Amino acid sequence: MFRTIDSIAEGARYDLVVIGAGAGGMSAALFAAIRNRKVLLVESTEYVGGTSALSAATIWIPNSHHAASVDRNDSRENASHFLNAAVGNRSPAALREAFLDSGPEAIATLEAGSDVKLRAYATHPDYEQQHEGATMRGRALEPVPFDGRLLGGDLQRIRPPIPEFTIFGGMMVGRDDINHLLNVRTSWKSFAHAAKILARYGADRLSGPRGSRLVMGNALIGRLLLSLRKHGADILTKTTVKDFVMQNGTVTGVVLAANGVTRRVLASNGVVLAAGGYNRHSTGPNVPPRQGPIHSPSAPGHTGAIQDLAIKLGARLGEGNLDSTYWAPVSIRRRPDGSTAVFPHFTMDRSKPGTVCVDQSGQRFVNEACSYHLFARAMFEHDRTRRCIPCFIITDTTGLRNYGLGMVRMGTRQLAPHLADGYLVEAATVAELAGKINVNAAALTRTVANMNAYAKSGIDPEFGRGTTPYHRVNGDASVGPNPTLGPISTAPFYAVRLYPGDIGAATGLVINEWAQVTKADGEPIAGLYACGNEANSIMGGVYPGPGITIGPAITFAYRAVRHALNDTDARQAAQVQQKESLS
Repeated sequence: MFRTIDSIAEGARYDLVVIGAGAGGMSAALFAAIRNRKVLLVESTEYVGGTSALSAATIWIPNSHHAASVDRNDSRENASHFLNAAVGNRSPAALREAFLDSGPEAIATLEAGSDVKLRAYATHPDYEQQHEGATMRGRALEPVPFDGRLLGGDLQRIRPPIPEFTIFGGMMVGRDDINHLLNVRTSWKSFAHAAKILARYGADRLSGPRGSRLVMGNALIGRLLLSLRKHGADILTKTTVKDFVMQNGTVTGVVLAANGVTRRVLASNGVVLAAGGYNRHSTGPNVPPRQGPIHSPSAPGHTGAIQDLAIKLGARLGEGNLDSTYWAPVSIRRRPDGSTAVFPHFTMDRSKPGTVCVDQSGQRFVNEACSYHLFARAMFEHDRTRRCIPCFIITDTTGLRNYGLGMVRMGTRQLAPHLADGYLVEAATVAELAGKINVNAAALTRTVANMNAYAKSGIDPEFGRGTTPYHRVNGDASVGPNPTLGPISTAPFYAVRLYPGDIGAATGLVINEWAQVTKADGEPIAGLYACGNEANSIMGGVYPGPGITIGPAITFAYRAVRHALNDTDARQAAQVQQKESLS
């Protein structure tokens, strides 16, 4: 299972070598291991899981075998219409069709041959609801919670969750847990659920440094890791790739390095790149241009070093994406240990009643309930004409108590630390708050008064907040007439600064339908594959729904392995596609 580089012989041969141990790389290794192939998984950091381990691990796969449990009306045709409308010509349609073809089969293969277990969210809508074929549920899958005790000591190999996403010093909570914790005083079922998970966490901490009940990204990675262990895959951590081994124009292996030791490792069927992309690359010719001050809640490790090596072989980065990076608004705070906490504001506060987001003039600039990617895009766009980086999310005492604000958790009474370090700004009046955050007092007072009027009418005439099912699902169903709008009127008033946050690469290595890395002329580099954020997004830099990074990552990991392991159907299909492209 976990090995050290000096335990691997020079010239050791594997059927497949996979670089990067996030969801895409671990899935690729597992697809090969399920087929009883000898696999080596190489990770540059000390943990497996990558950014996937820190995420909700939502997996967007239309028409999986789970979809019918929540929506029997979806179809491949609907999903295709949706992607064509949302993405258009920003990515090759053939890649999106390959994704729709193989996604359900990839999920079925994982679940049939491993400990990976998924389920459909009861409701998790596509973000771009205005497009034909959008759905409210069925396409977004989540990992079933996982008992990390099954991993024994290897539990410590999984990248821990972002501390600010946990409670009580490290207890992981999922969506269902949050709802139960909020209702613990009014529902016996919720009280029992909360008591159970709290008791489990308490017992875990008596015997170890972290909780063993894994949810979301940690659950997915835990399940993948247990499965790889059962199938006998080898894993190297804290190991870098120095070069590719080439023979007659084909990638036949890699040169690895760790602790001053190098090893030349051969791959009979190919090398799959899944190291996360360019986002932490130092400035260089292979890095897409960046905009403004950028913070990232993603895991370290995606330095772009593997892409640089591939580009030397003739590979190229994709062009024509709407954005080179996927974005989310984030707030930042210095931790006691000196590190910086970067907290993504996905839906827990922006979409809730009693909040408003303003630029540095004190005026709104965006529909606060839009998707996180669109919100951050609006920050960049608006900042061109009126300063908006950072912008501010504002609420009152009621909003803070009911929904929290970033790292300030809902219901907390411990505001002093957040106020002391300036993360949270408090004021007795809206005008005073404006002075403290240095925005125009008259403008902010007018903005808040407008929001209070919109809360009464249920209509936002400026930006249409609460007009789509996606907006409303992320609001508070107990609030009417619009679940995303509520008054901002109960002093004190609060603000938190928001910045654009980098949550993953959209631009990556150009691949074909079988995840083969290709050259400028479209010719594949034999033996070299890419998936996940290492590959150029099939969404073309558009973010149309939840899980549109991990879903394609798993699917193209599956297609890469099928092709690399000489799957007959895959080879025949590839030959037909090549003939068609030449004719």
